[in-house]
Amino acid sequence: MNSTEVFLSHRELLFSIAYNILGSVADTEDVVQETWLAWSGRSGIENPRAYLVRIAVNAALARRTAINRRKEEYVGPWLPEPVITPADPVEQAETVSLAVLVVLETLTPLERAVFVLHDVFGYSHPEIGELVDRTPAAVRQLAHRAREHVQARRPRFAADPEVRLEVTQRFVDAIVGGDLNALMEVLAPDVTLWADGGGKARAAGLHPVQGRDKIARLIVGDATRRPVQSLDVQYRWINGDPSAVLLSGDTPFAVVVLDVDGDAISGIYAVTNPEKLARLEVTP
Repeated sequence: MNSTEVFLSHRELLFSIAYNILGSVADTEDVVQETWLAWSGRSGIENPRAYLVRIAVNAALARRTAINRRKEEYVGPWLPEPVITPADPVEQAETVSLAVLVVLETLTPLERAVFVLHDVFGYSHPEIGELVDRTPAAVRQLAHRAREHVQARRPRFAADPEVRLEVTQRFVDAIVGGDLNALMEVLAPDVTLWADGGGKARAAGLHPVQGRDKIARLIVGDATRRPVQSLDVQYRWINGDPSAVLLSGDTPFAVVVLDVDGDAISGIYAVTNPEKLARLEVTP
């Protein structure tokens, strides 16, 4: 293969690694482009995969500073940019859920990169050390801290995908029908709502909202003010989870991803910021 073919054969891997470190499609595409520019014209590289991943990881780490600055000025809760993923469980092996990406935002950039490379993509500690210029012992410590942090904030066992899809459909049906009682039935008492409008679209407020009664009344009240019956709903896999995509015509209006504990919703992640939905590829 020539250099272009080699790069293209690794492009999907590079995009996935960078996206899981950044949570932003636009920044990820910039990282992939930077990696291509660093690779273009190179020859005699013994291990192209390792070389390309090293460039991409370090370019992504450098971009975290700019993203963190944007987050400090962001209006309301910040959620990662949702991406549509395959429904095939085998193809989802290297997919990180939206909820886990939210937790990863609380790690240091290096902890996050190590977690992504080790726990998601299966790189060994020595391999990661070569990628980020750290000793295997230092990488092992970073990986341990990151894993403990994630496990403390995420349920050990995720609900069955079919159950999550059924609960998601019940949730959307209750909203569309303006049925407060049905909505209360599907929400856990301590449910939390993260609504990311970025100051560019209506959202639930500047901070996450907690509590079944408060969230149910907020959602039904908002649906009354902005009739959702005019929106189309597609159920798609978003970041590896069965989710709802609300469309206004052909344009994504909102993405809703749910955390489900048993058969009750424990977390709601709603992205309505049009900038974060602009690259979401949906089909009729």
